[in-house]
Amino acid sequence: MVVGVVRMEFFIPGNNSLKGKRQVVKSLVHRLEARFRKISVAEVDEQDLWQKAVIGVSTVGTDRALVDRRLNEVLSFVEGFDGLELLSAEIDFISY
Repeated sequence: MVVGVVRMEFFIPGNNSLKGKRQVVKSLVHRLEARFRKISVAEVDEQDLWQKAVIGVSTVGTDRALVDRRLNEVLSFVEGFDGLELLSAEIDFISY
């Protein structure tokens, strides 16, 4: 069993309030959950900053290649998401 986690940092250009940030983040989380059924998604850091968001995604699979492919599909999806600029992404794996 392999657990994969990706931590993504985003810049939210043009945003000027926490309410606006919540709308953008909520939209991204819902779209990720709808598009990729075998993942867990949450805002994991920087909740009090209105132009920065940190989103964590995790998934579990039978081998590293499957988990890596799933997480890279998530990264490809978020790169094209309107209203957010992906600043960085880190992928980690835990094998059992």
